[in-house]
Amino acid sequence: MLSRISRLGARLLREARAETRVGNLLGSRGSLYQGHVNRHSSPVVTPTVLSLNILFSTAPSGDHDESNLEKEKISVTFVNKDGSEQTISVPVGMSMLEAAHENDIELEGACEGSLACSTCHVIVMDVNYYNKLEDPTDEENDMLDLAFGLTETSRLGCQVIAKPELDGMRLALPAATRNFAVDGYVPKPH
Repeated sequence: MLSRISRLGARLLREARAETRVGNLLGSRGSLYQGHVNRHSSPVVTPTVLSLNILFSTAPSGDHDESNLEKEKISVTFVNKDGSEQTISVPVGMSMLEAAHENDIELEGACEGSLACSTCHVIVMDVNYYNKLEDPTDEENDMLDLAFGLTETSRLGCQVIAKPELDGMRLALPAATRNFAVDGYVPKPH
């Protein structure tokens, strides 16, 4: 039941973000947008959508200033299984799993970030950055126990949230993952 609620929350967050982006895009069109809508109509992004975004946000609690979160980004380097590196910009408040999916990095995330698998296992390569992360919850530790190649600095990518002090962090992808799906199944990010 809890994983279904988590998946619903993740879906609502994605939908709210999509609606917010569409609303911001349409709102930024100025006269083109205004020409198609009555000037007295309500904005595209409603308070309900914004409150859902805050309710299901991956940002640390108390940090809901949308304009600052969208502008601020950190640099994160993913070290792939073959040793190649890919450095990306990650908006503050976004999980490493979401960032990896948006940048075509092969980080699986079979449960879509609902803490029901260990397929988004990453290894924080510098203990100083690892120590800047919030402590893993019991649920995350339970899933990490199932991860392939567990280390002292292992975390789940869905639980590592970008914040300014993590700028420059390096994350290694383990050589394999343990997915309980049928062998050969390769999920596609949503």
